[in-house]
Amino acid sequence: MTDILRKLAARDPGEKEFHQAVREVLDAVAPVLERHPEYRRNALLERLFEPERTILFRVPWMDDRQQFHVHRGVRVEMSSAIGPYKGGLRFHPSVTLGILKSLALENVFKNALTPLSMGGAHGGSDFDPKGRSDTEIMRFCQSFVAELFRHIGPHTDIPEGDIGVGAREIGFLFGMYRKLRNEFTGSFTGKSLDWGGSALRREAAGYGVVYFAAEMLAARGESLEGKVCLVSGAGNVAQHTAEKLVAMGAKVVSLSDSSGAIYDEEGFDPAKIDFIKRLKNIRRARIGEYVDKYSQAVYLERDLRLDHNPLWKIPCDCAFPCATEHEIQRKDAEHLVANGVRLVVEGASMASAPEAVRLFEERGTAYAPGKAANAGGVVVSGLEMAQNSMRLTWTAEEVDRRLRAGMKGIHRSCLEAAERYGRAGNILVGANIAGFLKVVRALLDQGLV
Repeated sequence: MTDILRKLAARDPGEKEFHQAVREVLDAVAPVLERHPEYRRNALLERLFEPERTILFRVPWMDDRQQFHVHRGVRVEMSSAIGPYKGGLRFHPSVTLGILKSLALENVFKNALTPLSMGGAHGGSDFDPKGRSDTEIMRFCQSFVAELFRHIGPHTDIPEGDIGVGAREIGFLFGMYRKLRNEFTGSFTGKSLDWGGSALRREAAGYGVVYFAAEMLAARGESLEGKVCLVSGAGNVAQHTAEKLVAMGAKVVSLSDSSGAIYDEEGFDPAKIDFIKRLKNIRRARIGEYVDKYSQAVYLERDLRLDHNPLWKIPCDCAFPCATEHEIQRKDAEHLVANGVRLVVEGASMASAPEAVRLFEERGTAYAPGKAANAGGVVVSGLEMAQNSMRLTWTAEEVDRRLRAGMKGIHRSCLEAAERYGRAGNILVGANIAGFLKVVRALLDQGLV
């Protein structure tokens, strides 16, 4: 399998994030390939790791000072073997083709773990929405979708939000799509409840992370009640992870953003979480302002010169990295393990660097990758698509019941796959194997296309 990595590195030398994602899959599915040599004979790995389609386009737009800008738009449609492409759109200066390919591959496996028939994709732009007015963001979104609309639709590719793309951006994108296509279809998920969205769509990823963690603990005869939890990030996933943890009896003591972290030893309660939501979602302020209101809390400023994040030095039972890729490095993992962490559950995709994951495995720390643990957003996106198709809206209670059942099923599938291939209890391996088998069987059935 080293020949596959060597060829990928030679063809696309700058895409280190994608190479890492491929390496993780290859390491996990090695025992599957030993039992099924036909998968190599049919070049299924090469077909799986090469996007079916990559769309690159320019996005010209004008700011409020009537200055012109040009950004790059990308959509990586990785695999539609089991259903239409599904995956996020990310607007952030760090966006590169390699990052989007890695996220698209991650989504292939994540979506395959759900009970819904969805392929994998991801896309976005190097546009930075921070500091931009609503009208500037509207102009950018309209220009972005003026090209993308040709390549998406409810039976082809259904984008959703990711970093920098929330309900506001989805509204602008969908509005222009509807105008250009002259139709009202479920072509985006994450829409407002008033015009085709689903109850609990914003909460889904965070709630799903907690439901997955609860299943991991239940398998050990434990619960979240009384567990001290670190949560990183302060966006949608982090907010609702913290909210659901508190509701299930855990003690959440941290949140963070790119400037630093807050540590509240007393723990958050619903009122404190509501304050954070207003701070981040309405005022769009920095997380450090939390300590101005709650003086018992401590603000930990992030120093990028350090080889670790001070947040992960705080003692805890459970860690929930919900900010961004590779936020837990080897040094962070060492601090977590030294302080007795028992559970690491990713709310962000690929939140732990490979060296950190290896340490968790070596030390016997229970670890769940984002492709399994944060699939709740995908589950409810699929439920939103189903509701759009039937022109109805389910209650929040019904969606929550289906979400919890979906996460329970994903946890079970991961454990069963890991057990079947000699890696009992390893959720990372199980998630990759379960998703891989579903996709490659579809590729075999459908022939060389």
